Formats: sequence, structure tokens, C-alpha cells
Amino acid sequence: MTLVQLEYIIAVDTYRSFVAAAERCFVTQPTLSMQIQKLEESLGARIFDRTRQPVVPTEIGEEIIKQARAAVLESQKIKEIVAYKNRELEGELRIGVIPTIAPYLLPKVLGNFMGNYPKLHLHVWEYTTEKIIRELKVGLLDCGILSTPVHESNLQEHPLFYETFVAYISKESELNTKKAVTANDILSEKLWLLNEGHCMRNQVLNICNRRKSMHPDEAFEYNTGSVETLKRMVDMNAGVTIMPELSIAEFSVKELDKVRYFKSPEPVREISLVTQENYLKKKAIEALKEEILAVLPKRFKSRKKKEIMGIS
Repeated sequence: MTLVQLEYIIAVDTYRSFVAAAERCFVTQPTLSMQIQKLEESLGARIFDRTRQPVVPTEIGEEIIKQARAAVLESQKIKEIVAYKNRELEGELRIGVIPTIAPYLLPKVLGNFMGNYPKLHLHVWEYTTEKIIRELKVGLLDCGILSTPVHESNLQEHPLFYETFVAYISKESELNTKKAVTANDILSEKLWLLNEGHCMRNQVLNICNRRKSMHPDEAFEYNTGSVETLKRMVDMNAGVTIMPELSIAEFSVKELDKVRYFKSPEPVREISLVTQENYLKKKAIEALKEEILAVLPKRFKSRKKKEIMGIS
């Protein structure tokens, strides 16, 4: 049994294809298949069911692959020990970020981060929460920036800050007379929502926990994947949407006139860095965390979870 063989079975499990796994491992498919076959023969167990497409692990194969991931992870920590002693950040850091955070946080963070650590190559993807969790589990991502908790026992959450939600209302709305709003205030308004698959959609629906009692003529849903699209829909077609507070940081005075904070206790989400439970690249991830905290407004860092109402 070799580490290379373990890496090969991890790759096949990750990509569910011998061809794709070979490409990712930079070997020919016959070479990868032969090494996996040798491993199976030495163990006396079939790791993959090759009769199914995409290929899937056998029952015992799942246990073997789970242990293989742990073994390879531990072996990779040796390189981290050397890098830590040299106090250098190099290699690559693969980050997944949900779309309702990425455009408002990353532009402020990445420039300084890349300047401070020029040998560290960043790869950033905007994914839904579900996809980030899936790719964290199989090692395709090193960390994710998500709304938490994610309720995954094998993932570790490192809370960053607590962000309130605000209502963005049209100029025709009756809510213009109010300085602050409640969930009940927006029940009769047109409500513009993110589409299925975005965690913020469920958070918004939790804020409006009485929406099911609304008359069909009193509400309207338009589904999109962009918070900016929701804002434009309100501007052009009336109604209301709910936005994360970071998204209004660059608003003009005219746009801020349409923002209404919620009355206490405010609806809020927890934003965290999420990693595997026994994760690599600790120094790089800690550096990323420090860069994020450095650009946040003071009010975000001073908030305590017990002071505000959580929306999960």
C-alpha cells in the first residue's frame, strides 16, 4: 500500500470517474487503474463497483476511502510543519463563497491578502451553500465562507461576524413613513426573493414566518440568484426585498433612504469560515480570517450573538 495508491482512490471517489481522476492526478488512465487494482488485490477487497456509471465505492470501499482521506491528510501535514517553521505562505488556497457574501466582502479583502502573501495562489469560487459543503467534504475546497450553522458534524465552523438583514423598500411603499420595520410590516408587500438553493432565501422566509397566511393577491415572488437584481426589481417594480447589511455599504444617500432596519431584536445571520474538522493550511486560513476581520466595520465586530436574533 502506498500514498500514491490512496491518492488515486480518493480521486476516483471525488470525481466518480477513472478517466477524470487520471487527468486530475496527471497520469494515464491505465496507470491509475492498475495501481488501484494492485491496492484491491493487496487488501483482498473490491473498492469500486465498476459496473455502475458514474463509478461508486462498494460498501467496504467507502470505509477504505474514508481512512485513506485521513491518512493522506495526516501525511500532508508534514509539509505544513516545514512551511510554518519557515513562516512562509505558499502553494494554493481554494475558497468557496456564497453569492450573498462574495461581492460585498471579497473585493475589500483579496487585494491586501494577495499583496501580503504573494507566494500564495488563491482560487475562489462563488457556490451555493450545498455545493461548498459537498466540495469541502471531498477536499476540493480548503475553506468556505458561509452562513452558519451548517449542521455538518465533520465540518468545523470558525465564526467571523454577525450581519443583520435590512429591508429595501420602493418609493411607493407605505413603509416609507416608518423609521424601522417589523416582519409583519412587509407581509402585504410584493416580496422579491432569491431562488431555490440559496440559503438566504430560507433565512428571509424565516423572517417572514407568517407569509403562508397572506392572501395570494397581497404578495408576489420573483426568483433570482442576485441580490443586486432584487434591489433593481424593487426600484423598477415596487415591493420590498430583504438584503444583508454588507450589501448596502456603498449605497448612495438616495438609496439609503429606501433602507429600513428591523426593530429589535433584529434578524441576523452568522458568517463563518468553514473547514474540514481536521483541516490543512491552518496558517493560510488564519491569515484569511485576520484580513476579513480587518476590513469589517466596527459595529460588525462588536456584535455579540446573544444580543441579536439568529435566523438559521
